[in-house]
Amino acid sequence: MKIGEKIKLDFAGKKKDAVVFKVFPNTVYLKVDFEKEKGKIVKRKLNAIDKGKSAKKKEKAKASK
Repeated sequence: MKIGEKIKLDFAGKKKDAVVFKVFPNTVYLKVDFEKEKGKIVKRKLNAIDKGKSAKKKEKAKASK
C-alpha cells in the first residue's frame, strides 16, 4: 500500500472511495469524502483493510503448491 493509492473502504455498511494519506506499520490514514465533510481523515488498522487482498494471496499460494 502506497501513499496516494485509491482503495474501497467499508464504512457504515457502504463502500466509500478513499485515498491513502499516511502509512505506518500497523495503521493507515485514509482521506474520505463524506456528504457533509469533504476530505475527512479516517484511521484504520492495516490488517482490517488488507483482509480481502491477503486472503486472495493465501489462496493463490496454496493453489500453486
